[in-house]
Amino acid sequence: MTKGILGKKVGMTQIFTDNGELIPVTVIEATPNVVLQLKAMDTDGYEAVQLGYQEMREILSNKPAKGHVAKANTTPKRFIREFKDVELGDYEVGQEIKVDVFQAGDIVDVTGTTKGKGFQGVIKRHGQSRGPMTHGSRYHRRPGSMGPVDPNRVLKGKKLAGRMGGDRVTIQNLEIVKVDAEKNVILVKGNVPGAKKSLLEIKTAVKAAK
Repeated sequence: MTKGILGKKVGMTQIFTDNGELIPVTVIEATPNVVLQLKAMDTDGYEAVQLGYQEMREILSNKPAKGHVAKANTTPKRFIREFKDVELGDYEVGQEIKVDVFQAGDIVDVTGTTKGKGFQGVIKRHGQSRGPMTHGSRYHRRPGSMGPVDPNRVLKGKKLAGRMGGDRVTIQNLEIVKVDAEKNVILVKGNVPGAKKSLLEIKTAVKAAK
């Protein structure tokens, strides 16, 4: 069954293992999440647990949102996300989920929103090659051919310049190196998507059992 928690990316650092190996890790701060709602098959058509993360000033919230979190006897939350494929019997509304749901050695999937790069060309966005820069060439960083003559149009899926980044991305099968329950911190081996202070979803890896 899936276990999950919402957290904030602090940044990257490196630590030494007991045998002297240097490991790059991402520091994720996950203050206690609150269970706001349990979605059941008979009422909602699917099973999931809804978690709220990060306090929000009441003036920034509206009346329906305040009423929703009042059922869990908590304050309005900035981020609300659902985790499916869970054992509903392990949760109850108002319960706090802390970093100790995971432990060192667990394999997890981390989901975040990548850094936005703005409008970029095909070389940066898709890794295409540029043309020669000298000898009278007038083809340098342009996209190249738009496709064959016959359809007389640009085919769908053609890799062109455009907005780059800002995508929801999941990095799979990352190992948890350390869990610090006192500081509400999880150290994950390797890098995860997103800028510093961005929202992350950490959940049990879907492919770990395989």
